[in-house]
Amino acid sequence: MKTRELRSLSRDELTDKIKTLKEELFKLNFERYGGRVEKPHKFSLIRKEIARIHTLLNEKKEK
Repeated sequence: MKTRELRSLSRDELTDKIKTLKEELFKLNFERYGGRVEKPHKFSLIRKEIARIHTLLNEKKEK
């Protein structure tokens, strides 16, 4: 999701988005230890998305 699209979401929607991304990351880690990760690049994409959302939440908190 683009940053522009994330900015239009409310704080509750952003926290829900973080929750779903962390669940997805957990599932990927589970697959990693099982030895069957099909798309290993998704680890970095999900972590960056989570960091992006945390940054936006901090910006909204300061305002």
